[in-house]
Amino acid sequence: MSVQMELSRIIISEVNDQQVVYLSEVDGDRTFPIIIGLFEATSIDRRVKHHQAPRPLTHDLLVAAVEMLGGEFQDVVISELKEHTYYAVIRVLKDGEIIEIDARPSDAIAVAVTCEPNLPIYVSEDVLENVLG
Repeated sequence: MSVQMELSRIIISEVNDQQVVYLSEVDGDRTFPIIIGLFEATSIDRRVKHHQAPRPLTHDLLVAAVEMLGGEFQDVVISELKEHTYYAVIRVLKDGEIIEIDARPSDAIAVAVTCEPNLPIYVSEDVLENVLG
């Protein structure tokens, strides 16, 4: 079972290598952080603020390639937490079949906010229970 979440906060630190995004439950009050890299945090922040790069960035390229090849993005799911590492999938509909693409959560979230409209973000109930107790 998965819970729909939304990106609620991005913290970009100029003095730390690790950045933080917070996901909040859409129909609840649970929130949890995910530590991500600077590039991914900056990419997510740019999209949320509607800043366009003069040329496609990595997440723009991925979205354009999947769409040009006939895929239709469905959602992203943060599906597992193993040894302090989150795992995610980007789900794409292609020829009537759902394809799950393995991704880091930061890249999955960046793709979610790059798509128009933004993709739903889901988190496995197991992950939430592990993180929040």
